Amino acid sequence: MALMKVKFDLKKRVKLAQFVWFMYWFSVMAGVGIFSMGLFCKIELRKRSELMDNNESHLLPNLLICVGLVACGVNAFGGKICYDSLDPEKFVKWQPMIKPFLVGCVGFNALLFVTAFLCFVMRIPLQFTLAEGLRNGMRYYKDTDTPGRCYMKRTLDLMQMEFHCCGNINYRDWFEIQWVSNRYLDFSAKEVKDRITSNVDGQYLMDGVPFSCCNPSSPRPCIQGQMTNNTAHYSYDHYVEELNVWKRGCSEALSSYYGGMYNTIGCMMLLITILECGVTVGLQYVNTSLSTLENPEDPESESEGWILEKTVKETFTDIMDKMKAMGKGNAVDEGADGEAAAAS
Repeated sequence: MALMKVKFDLKKRVKLAQFVWFMYWFSVMAGVGIFSMGLFCKIELRKRSELMDNNESHLLPNLLICVGLVACGVNAFGGKICYDSLDPEKFVKWQPMIKPFLVGCVGFNALLFVTAFLCFVMRIPLQFTLAEGLRNGMRYYKDTDTPGRCYMKRTLDLMQMEFHCCGNINYRDWFEIQWVSNRYLDFSAKEVKDRITSNVDGQYLMDGVPFSCCNPSSPRPCIQGQMTNNTAHYSYDHYVEELNVWKRGCSEALSSYYGGMYNTIGCMMLLITILECGVTVGLQYVNTSLSTLENPEDPESESEGWILEKTVKETFTDIMDKMKAMGKGNAVDEGADGEAAAAS
């Protein structure tokens, strides 16, 4: 028994074909949207590629771009089929291709769902990528004279100001690395010598942060140096004082930004997947309703359309039987080849 069988007359078939044609071209625009989302995502990741620990973060944008291009082609082809279905003479040439095309559409819809799923789960590896990349980037903050790293200071400063964050986990991360270049240190000064000799790695560490960590909304002038020294500032206690630097770490801020972007794209991909499944079902109804005309020579005769010719269980059983038959056929062919080789 056919699944979701519907009776059609000429008027219903024409309306169905027109509606599915319109939805296919709407899906083409959705494909352009997927391509645009992938391009936007790639550009946003490229902006901070220096802070990414690897290039795996570009897997999802590249997939979105490819899926968007394929969606445009698939839906344009499906729209052409629906448009020609209004003319029985033109539709005849498409009929041999429709079944393989519908199978391909089902596979493409599965790919859309997988892409949407990846949009939701890619946030987890991205967090580790950002945390490791930021940790390495902060070490290169002082290397303004080193080729390949000379723009790291600018990148980190702009990022901290844009995302209202400081450090990797928090502002104290800056206390653990030397972020001032040796070029701007007076090695003859006792303070500098004492700080360097007191550190096992010979680094100039201090309880201060770059200017980009300062919160301009704070009423107090920014305290970015000697942040743990209460006597260095008037009426200041760093244990209870509301510090005028950003509290949130940049790995959290960036993860929240990119995670929100991925979640939005994932929700849109799910909606597009539902749309693509709808047009695939619509094309199946168009195909079956034109293939089952009671009188093929009379376009106005009634017909029936369905999603599956049999029930889901029967269809699945037929597919499994065909796969088993193909497997047995391959085994027989291999056995025959072996016997022929032995005979020779």
